[in-house]
Amino acid sequence: MQYPPPLAVSSVDEVADALVAELPAGADLVVPIANGEPVHLLDALEARADRLTGVRVHQMHALRDRPYLHGAHAGHLEHVSWFLSHITRPAYHEGDCHFAPANFSEVPLFLLRKAPFAVLAAASPMDRHGYFSLGVSADYAAAMIGRVPFVLEVNPNMPSTHGANRVHHSEVLRWCEAETDLVEMPPATVGTDDRTIAEFIADRIPDGATIQLGIGSIPSAVAGLLTDHRDLGVHTELLSDPIAELAQRGVITGTRKKTHRRRIVTTFALGSRDLYDWCDGNDAVQFLPVDEVNDPRQIGREPNFISVNATLEVDLFGQCASESLGTRYWSGSGGQADFARGAQYSEGGDGFVVLSSTAKQGTVSRIVPTLTPGAVVTTQKNTVDNVVTEHGVAELQGRTLRERARALIGVADPRHRDELERSALELGILRG
Repeated sequence: MQYPPPLAVSSVDEVADALVAELPAGADLVVPIANGEPVHLLDALEARADRLTGVRVHQMHALRDRPYLHGAHAGHLEHVSWFLSHITRPAYHEGDCHFAPANFSEVPLFLLRKAPFAVLAAASPMDRHGYFSLGVSADYAAAMIGRVPFVLEVNPNMPSTHGANRVHHSEVLRWCEAETDLVEMPPATVGTDDRTIAEFIADRIPDGATIQLGIGSIPSAVAGLLTDHRDLGVHTELLSDPIAELAQRGVITGTRKKTHRRRIVTTFALGSRDLYDWCDGNDAVQFLPVDEVNDPRQIGREPNFISVNATLEVDLFGQCASESLGTRYWSGSGGQADFARGAQYSEGGDGFVVLSSTAKQGTVSRIVPTLTPGAVVTTQKNTVDNVVTEHGVAELQGRTLRERARALIGVADPRHRDELERSALELGILRG
């Protein structure tokens, strides 16, 4: 097949001017997660926002603050978040941006239904075969390769990574060059309770298991306790520094995986510059679209799959509210339910939902009789497997409501157990 020669590189301003001239009223644009954002191109688009009408930018977990997130260009250029970050959370609470709830695995499907005008993405420089890499992102953007035109901002600081996140120049509408430092995520501080919770989980992870670790102090603590394990595999939405460190130690080999054997499977990476450099040119790490990585059916093909994710509160029925504090949204669904279901489908799999037993210096129990009014259920009771606090592991699947309530009260802080039992009796979950 003869491909046309690559398009000549344009300046950021030239690309932005062309986009503004072509974007119809009400157009949808897609920007990848986190460091997949084309920083200078979005700067230029914002500077021309008064020439746009009803254009929406869809993105998960934005890491850079911008005026349009706060309604500076309402009616012209607006933001739709599919997972709130520390940047977009206050903007959403102020009513200046939109929020769309969805499981991470389903975001590509929902975005494609909107027939987006283009994907605007950061990329590594084109290789000798004519491919750009989406670098530390694959997510929902990679699912659109060949389906939606791409407009790329080539960043020399973006690693060239392997997997299904490579865009051929023939699929690129326009591209420009601009240098931007990638946002780094500092390591989580691991506390005493975090380590205790991690110990309960690490003891239940067999050699040869395939693991998924979310972000935060408890998943980091789990990784730190796996240094004596052997032949672990990784299939995770988020690739972080602790996983890279285990791979460099030889703990992660993937030799017992059933799919993508000897490969670390992920959909985006977020961490230190060392992590990004480790990903550069490393074909042991495969960046795949999120509708493949987070598909519970794909996850369930791996035996002994271990999923670890955090939540905000758990009620005595086993429902987990992981994205809102009452009606006040904090983050989003992400991939928690995807991986909880995947672990449920896995032969020998275990799903762990983790949280400290209390908040506000021990005065508030995070194991509650019923969820805070208005709280959004992220992982439903029938899917939740194990709930872990610093007081132990509550095994829920296949148990009666009474057994589940007893197990959950047993991992609550001792100062709150009597009140939880009284509430359970009043609700009729327990009988006197």
